[in-house]
Amino acid sequence: MTHVMIDGFNLGLEKGTGVATYARNLSYCTRNLNYKTSVLYDAKRGPEKIPLLQEVFFFDPNTEEASKWKLAGRFLTESLSSFRPTMAKPIEIEGNVISTHYKSRMPYFDEIVNSPDVFGKAHRHFWKTLSIHPARLAVKTPSTPDIAHWTYPLPMYTPGAKNIYTLHDLVPLRLPFTTLDKKAAYYKLCKMIAKKADHIVTVSETSRKDIINLLGVSEEKVTNTYQAVDIPEKYASKSADVVRREVKGSFNLDYKEYFMFFGAIEPKKNVGRLVEAYLTSNVDAPLVLVGKLAWKSAQEMKLINDEATSYLEQVGTDFYRRKRIIHIDHAPFPILVSLIMGAKAVCFPSLYEGFGLPVLEAMKLGTPVLTSNAGSLPEVAGEAALMVDPYETQQIAEGIRELNGNADLRNKLSDLGRKQADLFSMKAYEKRMENLYRGLQA
Repeated sequence: MTHVMIDGFNLGLEKGTGVATYARNLSYCTRNLNYKTSVLYDAKRGPEKIPLLQEVFFFDPNTEEASKWKLAGRFLTESLSSFRPTMAKPIEIEGNVISTHYKSRMPYFDEIVNSPDVFGKAHRHFWKTLSIHPARLAVKTPSTPDIAHWTYPLPMYTPGAKNIYTLHDLVPLRLPFTTLDKKAAYYKLCKMIAKKADHIVTVSETSRKDIINLLGVSEEKVTNTYQAVDIPEKYASKSADVVRREVKGSFNLDYKEYFMFFGAIEPKKNVGRLVEAYLTSNVDAPLVLVGKLAWKSAQEMKLINDEATSYLEQVGTDFYRRKRIIHIDHAPFPILVSLIMGAKAVCFPSLYEGFGLPVLEAMKLGTPVLTSNAGSLPEVAGEAALMVDPYETQQIAEGIRELNGNADLRNKLSDLGRKQADLFSMKAYEKRMENLYRGLQA
């Protein structure tokens, strides 16, 4: 049986990210392909001889975090000789801990292997040396996997396995003003991975071309597998009455009477222009923003925090009470699904995406989508979305007005969107991944 190991670098995040969704979907994909699936974590480990405490420590997010001064001291004092190959050891998950709270965020696994702080060690070694030879950071496991699939650009590899790296996009190089990455170091890390990898996976033709052109990788070494859009049926099949009750009860929103954006609020997502466009569109339906404030979010939220308040006061107290713009930091997944299903349309005018999963998630749920004509979004959305130039606020505003007043267009996009989302089903994704894995082992 083929054994695939996936990193858990992003799977430990409390609220999850698009990369975490990718890693989870990949774990279920390998399960459905009948591969043995192990997941590598870097959690604090309990006493070696007490399996119960190993399980307890794995599920405990409240372990003491090192202060920035301790981390700085560790960086300065950690010698290069300490970056030796790391043995990842299995953690027995026997159901002693009630882990229902984490159910929606856990990947599928036949085995969990753990090496405390292994991802931190890898990054510290890289920042210290900017080495293109991460041999000292090799990860050894009890049984060497046939394939080590790193779902993020990590300076690590597993000896004896085919090492595959997913590069979702090269946004720090394509839109450097939208991220806080150290660009020179990021470039060297990507070049290091490109040299070390047995193969590179990406999630769109747009990203594939960027990897080939910007990193100088040969075409045959990069495969676009796209992603899978997968929403559990028990959520996706909610009735309109249930959705109506949930959005009204949770946020006092009227069914199909609000626009919505969901995702991290950061410069790449273009939320600032979306808010500006919404205000100038003069539509009555509120705009709901669902997402945590990420890097450089202050400028994106400026209109909400300052100018929007002034604008709302000018149009009258009654209108102000309706809260034209609503920011929700986080919604549990079942409620998020209802918010998407209950929206008149989802607006996602991102400046650049490696894939753009929110677009397809909205389409799968039958919600019309306005999105941008930049990056991978045209190839992902196809003809099933209203496309706008993300840099042209007036175009975004016109699109909002069109969707607000044209029920026929909304119905058409809803039907086309469901069909477009079917092209990115789990079954289709499994076939692409199976072909990739088999080709690498041939």
